[in-house]
Amino acid sequence: MRMYTIHQLVLAFLLVSGTCYAKSTRLIVSPNSALPDIQSALEMAKKIRLKDQAATISIIVEPGDYYLSSTITIPASLNGISIIGPGNGQARIKGSKPIMFNWEKYNNDILVAKVEATLDFDQLFLNGEKQILARYPNYNEDGGHWQGHAADALSKERIQRWKNPAGTIIHAMHGNEWGDFHYVITGIKADGTAEYSGGFQNNRPAPMHKLYRMVEDVFEELDSPGEWFLNRDENKLYYWPIPATDLNKAKFEAVTLRCLIDISGDEKSPVKNINIQGLTFEQSKRTFMEKYEPLLRSDWTIYRGGAVFIQGAENCSVKGCEFMGLGGNAIFISGYNRDLVISGNHIHDCGASGICFVGDPSAVRSPSFQYSDFVEASKMDTATGPKNNLYPKSCIAHDNLIYRTGRIEKQTAGIEISMSMDITVSHNSIYEVPRAGINIGDGTWGGHILEFNDVFNTVLESGDHGSFNSWGRDRYWHPDRRIMDSLALHHPSMILWDAIHTTIIRNNRFRCDHGWDIDLDDGSTNYRIYNNVCLNGGLKLREGFYRTVENNIMVNNGFHPHVWFLNSGDVFGRNIMMAPHADIQLSAWGKEVDYNLFPDETALLKARKNGVDINSIAGNPLFKDAAKGDYSVEKGSPALSLGFKNFPMNNFGVVSPALKKIAKTPVISRSRMSD
Repeated sequence: MRMYTIHQLVLAFLLVSGTCYAKSTRLIVSPNSALPDIQSALEMAKKIRLKDQAATISIIVEPGDYYLSSTITIPASLNGISIIGPGNGQARIKGSKPIMFNWEKYNNDILVAKVEATLDFDQLFLNGEKQILARYPNYNEDGGHWQGHAADALSKERIQRWKNPAGTIIHAMHGNEWGDFHYVITGIKADGTAEYSGGFQNNRPAPMHKLYRMVEDVFEELDSPGEWFLNRDENKLYYWPIPATDLNKAKFEAVTLRCLIDISGDEKSPVKNINIQGLTFEQSKRTFMEKYEPLLRSDWTIYRGGAVFIQGAENCSVKGCEFMGLGGNAIFISGYNRDLVISGNHIHDCGASGICFVGDPSAVRSPSFQYSDFVEASKMDTATGPKNNLYPKSCIAHDNLIYRTGRIEKQTAGIEISMSMDITVSHNSIYEVPRAGINIGDGTWGGHILEFNDVFNTVLESGDHGSFNSWGRDRYWHPDRRIMDSLALHHPSMILWDAIHTTIIRNNRFRCDHGWDIDLDDGSTNYRIYNNVCLNGGLKLREGFYRTVENNIMVNNGFHPHVWFLNSGDVFGRNIMMAPHADIQLSAWGKEVDYNLFPDETALLKARKNGVDINSIAGNPLFKDAAKGDYSVEKGSPALSLGFKNFPMNNFGVVSPALKKIAKTPVISRSRMSD
């Protein structure tokens, strides 16, 4: 049995002698060895550090399943630790417990087994496959919202079938499809309808959607193979086996932990130089009924946690890891963080968001927390920028493959940014998500760079959104447009109090078939957007100031300017479009809208009636190979005479060979200008 490396044996001798001169130590973690888990290795690392504060320590995790009884915690006292696995899904860190059940027959279809009274779980896996918590309607991968929804999920007739409705979970979309709500039934009213608590998972209060509803965790809905129900009062698990499953050889795993690794320090004593690499993180508990907080006046509330949680850290990294089968967020970067790198990760089949960069609201001056809230100008902090340092800054999300996130929660994103500064999001492939692929929740404090991302198949279970989405309901913004117009007119400096740095969106490929490819919503301010390919939904700018949109291609769609301000400073020029401007309630057209290529004279003349696009022209852009997604224009294209410049068409999405091999790419529709 392999127990120690040569480095460890030398170190053990030095520790016994009372002196230590070790500068580099490798601790080998292997199942059934002297160091059977990461926590044991960390305890040894602490002892090493007591003898030698300068020792470089690497924890090498060999292949195997590592079941956690508690969250792995890495404090500042372990700065410089690396935890390195072999990659390729070989070393699996699991927030679950393997269980052997003694099954008995309950009826012709369902089996039952006793469970420990202390065992409480909300996800169950069989041979690595997630099983289905008893639900209505039944699971259907192609069933849309929650893989199946029904208007009668909460009908009196259905509720009457349930012997004990208390504890039943309700999942429902927002009435306007702006995300989701989740509730737990607490009782039944005299009229036969349900009483329930919850609904705090969305920052825009509204009734439930009348159609998009699903209920689960109710015994009477256990009616199909793969479904299960845990009776916590009787400590019994009921399960309808999948046909041909040999339960004598089956491996069941019951999920018990929310967080797998917690890397936490603070601004005064940060965790530094932690490297997590080559590990697979699986099976964390669902978090949609945990404590949520509003992300300023965005549409979001959020659970501040994830399978990997990082707070108060500097120069740390998570690289080449896989995240799957998680009940909530995969990676959550909270509060004070500087120079973190999240790269080369494969994130899929998770309950909430992929990667979140979220600051602390104490860093925001005069914050408001719901759409209708506003701090009166006379009481407002008028200083520029953040109030303290409790926010992520200069962090990178690069070369991550993210898909099938938001499996439970719908107000989620592949990558979420809120109350952060100078975040770089580059070369990520994000698709098959219920809402935005990349979301920026507010203008605080800008400086982000989004480049070379491939984002598509988005907004699959929501509405009024985009593959990229942002809000900018910052200090200058007011829910009453008349008041906001007055504030912007009389206090123009307010506009950049929060969005102090320009956010750049460049060289990306976006496709949204259920909204806009690029959607800058309510008040999004201080953006520069150029060299992007929008494959279907076009580009929208609503309200906001100081947006420059140049040298973009909008395939089979165009420009959507909505309710702009006077003196907005917006520029829209040298773009290729295939549809007329789709303006809504525009009384002003910004600083410049001109030098664009329209698909035809009708679209061009429509724009000129509004006093814009005087130097724009109409014509075929002469794409090199639109059928294969190459929208570079040929020599002689009319777009070139307007100042349009070609940009690379083959550099979108993930770049590491292993991820690139499995990453999907968007559908390339026939261009209307291909003839």
